[in-house]
Amino acid sequence: MADGTTIATLRNVSRFLALVDRLQNRRPGAPGLGVFYGFPGLGKSMAASYCANATNAIHVQMKSVWAAKRLCEAIMEELGLQMAARLTVADMVDRIAEAVLAEDVTILIDEADFLVKNKLIEVVRDIYESSDTPMILIGEELMPQKLRRWEKVHSRVLSFVAAEYADDQDFELLKELRCPDVEIDPELEVKCKAASNGSARRIVVNLDAIHELSRVIGTGRVTLADWVGRDFYKGDTPLARGAQR
Repeated sequence: MADGTTIATLRNVSRFLALVDRLQNRRPGAPGLGVFYGFPGLGKSMAASYCANATNAIHVQMKSVWAAKRLCEAIMEELGLQMAARLTVADMVDRIAEAVLAEDVTILIDEADFLVKNKLIEVVRDIYESSDTPMILIGEELMPQKLRRWEKVHSRVLSFVAAEYADDQDFELLKELRCPDVEIDPELEVKCKAASNGSARRIVVNLDAIHELSRVIGTGRVTLADWVGRDFYKGDTPLARGAQR
């Protein structure tokens, strides 16, 4: 069965870990923000989640409805800080800065596009300026361009790292994780790779479907013939149906 070592060798997990290492070991005076960006489905959140468990980091997933106070509360919760009554956002920023400075914690903020959209990016800068702790913003493909509007933040980014599409090695690693006890026929594997089109999320969904088929038919080997009549997940939108009688 695959373990954390397998996950760490996935392409985007390795790239994310390298970004964390660069920020944590930067030279004095170097900026401490990083940006990990890319299209949906490439495994950015999985990389952040793994890193949070493998290193001294916390992982906060932004939500579209959050305001500054809720963002600070979420970070405090991940840090294990007690919520006192009537804390202002400024108070929370100070407490967060003190905690991460004392514990040498790296902050990972997922869905960071919402920071820009909701004008919360300055809160992130306040935390960074108060603590000098490494912070990584995880966002979509246009995240670097969006940050250009905020020069005081953009100028503090040490490195922009793009998430990459899954390659053959990633497929093999994910197959080991999702189908450890299933032999997949080479022809079926080729079809699965083509349908997934380099998306880690689609690869996982399709491998899970193969694993489920193996369970249903009661065999440890699944062939292309077994797959007849089934479709791979491609992320396509279903076609509209005609009028019903």
